Amino acid sequence: MATILVVEDDTSLREVIEYNLSKNGYQTKTAADGISAIEEARKIKPDLILLDVNLPGVDGFEVCRIIRKEMAVPILLVTARDDEIDRVIGLEIGADDYITKPFSMRELVARVKAHLRREKLLAEYAQTPEKAASQKMVFNNLVIDLDRHEVFVNSTLLALKPQEYALLLYLAEHQGRAVSREKLLEEVWGWDYTGNSRTVDVHISWLREKIEKDAGNPQRIITVRGAGYLFEG
Repeated sequence: MATILVVEDDTSLREVIEYNLSKNGYQTKTAADGISAIEEARKIKPDLILLDVNLPGVDGFEVCRIIRKEMAVPILLVTARDDEIDRVIGLEIGADDYITKPFSMRELVARVKAHLRREKLLAEYAQTPEKAASQKMVFNNLVIDLDRHEVFVNSTLLALKPQEYALLLYLAEHQGRAVSREKLLEEVWGWDYTGNSRTVDVHISWLREKIEKDAGNPQRIITVRGAGYLFEG
């Protein structure tokens, strides 16, 4: 049973979220402020964190920064603000996804299921028999460690978010083939993800900054006009 940490200072909303997650078979732990959230995350090592941005004391952005440095748990930001800059900041500091208030419990549960399913598939992929002999995918100076879910360039460990890792892994598995943004949303984010292709573009941009020698002139992840993205290796 997956454990989800719900961080929300609104008592009524927190209880509703907790009830709906429990009804769908998840174990839930809660926190009402940033400090408590950090302490609880360190204590229980949750499988996913639902993190409100507007928290008393330490806000959700700072909580996200701190937790991301310590663990690779998927983080879903919950925010009342719909400004693009807030969404971009959230992605930059390590969040994997965001959902804007007001939202339906059905949408929230769908997002949670999609992220947990993806984490399970990544773990299973690393342990499949055909990968047992070699737990690494090597593309010149770029190495994807399938067992540890880590990526290295020139032997330097990259600080990738779980979503960035999942995206890179999917592209690497389909090396030499153009993959559409819609296909990436379906396979990496999940068929029930409600975001748009801009999400893919943002994550591709972050990946290029980390794995390309020159992000402005990418050689590994190529944009194919009208078709999507192609991983050259």
